[in-house]
Amino acid sequence: MTRIRFTLLTLMLAVLLAGCGEPDLLYQTSCIDALLAGSYDGQMTLGRLKTHGNFGLGTFDALDGEMVLLDGVVYQVGSDGKAHTPPDSMTTPFAAVVMFAPETTVPPEATANLTMQEVRAVLDEGLDGLNVPYAVRMIGTFKFMKTRSVPRQSKPYRPLVEVVKKQPEFTFHDVRGTIVAIRCPSYVKGLNVPGWHMHFITADRKAGGHVLDFRVGRATTEIDSLTAIRVDLPAGQAFRELDLAGDRRQQLHTVER
Repeated sequence: MTRIRFTLLTLMLAVLLAGCGEPDLLYQTSCIDALLAGSYDGQMTLGRLKTHGNFGLGTFDALDGEMVLLDGVVYQVGSDGKAHTPPDSMTTPFAAVVMFAPETTVPPEATANLTMQEVRAVLDEGLDGLNVPYAVRMIGTFKFMKTRSVPRQSKPYRPLVEVVKKQPEFTFHDVRGTIVAIRCPSYVKGLNVPGWHMHFITADRKAGGHVLDFRVGRATTEIDSLTAIRVDLPAGQAFRELDLAGDRRQQLHTVER
């Protein structure tokens, strides 16, 4: 009986810990080069993904829109630019998430009226080195915001660089919302996006997408410095046989920007 009780307590503790995630860890499922190559089949449920983080970004099974994970809630921005909350049973082929615990706050005055490129430069200069990943949340008003999403794909899947040639784009003016960003070091090429990767959700959680450009009105920026990266690779033969030997940096540049 004692042994049974001990086993049950151990299992309960394992479940609780699984739901807490790890602090200062950038957790991701699959790698960006697999997504670029057309590996769009979902591998992990959103419910399981949220045990690893409450903040982040990614996409959905069959490349069905852009993911924004904010305050523990997953939002799916479809090809119409509208956001909704999908069920935990939905799956993702690629996502990067953290248990967000900001350590630094950048006041609104530092980024007021700046463009996207200017904001990135200001933040890069203020970061404590560029060889670790960061999770960044920017909340406030934006004079201009341009986003995109991607439509759900059908097999045989085309490479992502082909899909985005006809991507729906959306423009917002004087909009309030949140940018969810992951900034990775340059050495992660192939695994994640080197530099900045940003998604956006409006304050009413009704629209958003992958960020292409913006100009800040007034916004507060919070930064969480991370110390580790964990990558869980997809199971199954399809990933094992995927040709990931080529250099896809130019494809990624096209896709992201």
